[in-house]
Amino acid sequence: MTIAGSDSGGGAGIQADLRTFAFHCVHGTSVITCVTAQNTLGVTAVEGMPLNLIEAQFEAIVTDMSIAAIKTGMLFQSSIVATVAKKLVGGGFRQVVVDPVMVARSGAKLLDEDTIEMIIHRLLPIALLITPNRYEAQILVQREITTIDDMHQAAEELHKKTGTAILIKGGGMDATIKGTDVYCDGKRMEVLSTPTIDTIHTHGTGCTLSAAIAANLALGHALFDAVKLAKDYVTKAIGHSLTIGSGQGPVGHFFPLIASPRND
Repeated sequence: MTIAGSDSGGGAGIQADLRTFAFHCVHGTSVITCVTAQNTLGVTAVEGMPLNLIEAQFEAIVTDMSIAAIKTGMLFQSSIVATVAKKLVGGGFRQVVVDPVMVARSGAKLLDEDTIEMIIHRLLPIALLITPNRYEAQILVQREITTIDDMHQAAEELHKKTGTAILIKGGGMDATIKGTDVYCDGKRMEVLSTPTIDTIHTHGTGCTLSAAIAANLALGHALFDAVKLAKDYVTKAIGHSLTIGSGQGPVGHFFPLIASPRND
């Protein structure tokens, strides 16, 4: 299940999550938290879904289907975070991957302070894995993160604070370590590096990564293996990114169907 926002341009959010689930041959269900008007150039409007409809979507799914794993994405406002957290706790779900979606890779804040606080106190502690980018991790540890050592320290600190596994994404780091992620679950600390692909068309990478991790968990993989498999998938999808629209295109979720990598 994905609990996230809708991207009308199809590059991120629910749309990216469901394509990622399909690629991994797992059936995807969705709870839409907000609807955006956006394209490759940016977001022009956003509206949160009524809380009763969010709950109704969730209940319709869980009362009829067995949910093996869940990922959360854009939750938009504090009341939605509280509602989602309540449903996850009430359902006893443990295989929950939380993509905090608080700050864009560019560093621009996407949520107000109340919503960020709600995510920190209500949602993060019930996750199996949290996947903050550099700027989200900086908010969570309240200091700058500029080096691999900083990422290590932040991951360890966040694990101790939340009791959950942490994957700090390095897509927003400087060129020398761009795309290098750090994983910590209290037993192991790992640096995950892949070749950097020179393209601007990376829209939806964070959504895609968390969805791929959830899909691999649903397939029965252990958490760290699910993370490694998901990172490999995202890297290949970036290598086949789509040059559509006039701005930042999405990654190529179904890259085996695309003839050759696009590195423009």
